[in-house]
Amino acid sequence: MSDPNPEATTPETTPADPYDLLIEQFPEIVVRDDREGYEGVVVTDRDRLPEVATYVRDTLGFDLLSNIGYVDYIKDGFFETVYHAYNTATGGRAFNFKARTPRDVATLPSLVSVWPSADFQEREAYDLMGIYFTGHPNLKRILLWEGFDGHPLRKDWREAFYEEDQKPFKSRWPEGHVMRAEMRVPYGMNVKYPPGFSLDGWTPAGESSIYAGLGTPQTESGTDITRIRTDQMVVNMGPQHPSTHGVFRMAVTLDGETITALEPVMGYLHRNHEKIGERNTWLGNMPYTDRLDYLTSMSNNLGYAITVERMMGQEVPLRAEVLRVLMVELTRIVSHMWFFGFFLNDLGAFLTPSVYAIAERDLVLDFFEAVSGSRMMCNYMRFGGTAFDLPPYIGGPAVRPGDRGRQIETMKFLRDLIYDRLPRIADEFDRYLTRNEILVERCRGVGVLPGDTAIAYGVTGPMLRASGVQYDLRRSDPYSIYSQLDFDIPVRYNGDLYDRYLLRLDEVRESIRILKQILPMLEETRGQEYWAGKRAYNVRVPQGEHYGHVENPKGELGFYCVSDGGANPYRYHIRSASFINLTALEEMCRGNKVADVVAILGSVDIVLGEVDR
Repeated sequence: MSDPNPEATTPETTPADPYDLLIEQFPEIVVRDDREGYEGVVVTDRDRLPEVATYVRDTLGFDLLSNIGYVDYIKDGFFETVYHAYNTATGGRAFNFKARTPRDVATLPSLVSVWPSADFQEREAYDLMGIYFTGHPNLKRILLWEGFDGHPLRKDWREAFYEEDQKPFKSRWPEGHVMRAEMRVPYGMNVKYPPGFSLDGWTPAGESSIYAGLGTPQTESGTDITRIRTDQMVVNMGPQHPSTHGVFRMAVTLDGETITALEPVMGYLHRNHEKIGERNTWLGNMPYTDRLDYLTSMSNNLGYAITVERMMGQEVPLRAEVLRVLMVELTRIVSHMWFFGFFLNDLGAFLTPSVYAIAERDLVLDFFEAVSGSRMMCNYMRFGGTAFDLPPYIGGPAVRPGDRGRQIETMKFLRDLIYDRLPRIADEFDRYLTRNEILVERCRGVGVLPGDTAIAYGVTGPMLRASGVQYDLRRSDPYSIYSQLDFDIPVRYNGDLYDRYLLRLDEVRESIRILKQILPMLEETRGQEYWAGKRAYNVRVPQGEHYGHVENPKGELGFYCVSDGGANPYRYHIRSASFINLTALEEMCRGNKVADVVAILGSVDIVLGEVDR
């Protein structure tokens, strides 16, 4: 007798390993990375890298190139670029493939033609590591000035005030002969210049290269307007400009008032964060992550913590996971509140919306200060947990004449915040702004970024979801305890300024929904361990590599770390959302009016500490 339901007895097929599929397609040039602690594959023929990348994108379905890491293996004599690609439709872990080039002839083919998101990342690798990407449409430095001497992330590069390769420096510990670097290298001698460099007759090479990248359209008017003759001009906006959200510059080509080309110019706040990170101990990097997106230090801490924990095989107690989600979802809300205030400021509403947003943000910062000791640079996460549990009270006694003492039980403070204050301010912003005639007219249809274009440019976070792509790492590649929580991933479909505003408002409400589930978990785990293992001054991380990432308020924040088994990272690379989301800025601005460019930039919601690193 035949089975009436043959499908019920059909065994489930195991999905094919994409690495095996790639090796099967390119058996002569793709091999497994069999080094201890490493993963992914290596493309041995660098000239065929674009062919392999196209197969990874089109056949294997990894459409989002999220991160390009690069490492100097000086003892082995080669540089290695590491590509992390994701499938936005199915989610899951990164597809990790690599290519190598000798140090003395450091060239690789560009992947900008496959993934436009490689644009700024390849320029960064050229700038900081000296890898030349053939076929790149605009290869030049991006964070440093064109006359900079050398490539600072190479292992043999030394800064003018170099002391040792790794901390703790012997002058600090154990010898204790502390001396500030500025005492040995006084101001004026703390910068290295190329041999023979002189300011006499020098003109910045970078200026001509910036303008060279701004092509003049080959039409009568530049924007398909044939009835009115207009002039072409290049206008610089920034870097000293309040509307560029910091020291950020845009070189804008205009045809009349219409934008025909735009080039972001950054690096004014660059401080070589990654080189500092490779000098630091593993734990010593934690407070430095606060200084990336300095509005979201708790979230930055979490991204770095889970990366190193994965490398160590470190378990995290439930109490710590609950505390972590509490902190990062509050951070998401205050980051979006800051966005609402200053986006409206960019549109011309000046400070009134900002004051409303900042007032509620300050309540959350009161809580952060009570828990961590700092309002913004929280330095709260640790490998294996958190530095502190919740205090019993928020606030403190009066200290000076005129002060008012305040002491509120912590759980009562959180309940009032999560059930009353935060929902109320979200509703107020919705009521006063969402149907505001000026906001609607200035935002609808402006700065449009279609979903497929957003993916191609590596855009993540609210920018991507406002373009109709429901991709959020908390669901697509879950971490911490997000898989145990009930929440939705908001999505909007027009990809314009208005949808980016609405999407962030939706996310505030979903974060409040998450926090309402966290409150009873705080009660249930009260008194439990919040930091697993020994409270070590430092840790040694097993040899290997790992790319860890989190869904930060502005998009994907990733850390690519390599360990040689020591107490300091061999490689410490940061994939920041603010930096990579700017890759699509010209695409969003082209064809819009110059009056819209500040609003379009505001909708990206950048923080320069994370852009320039």
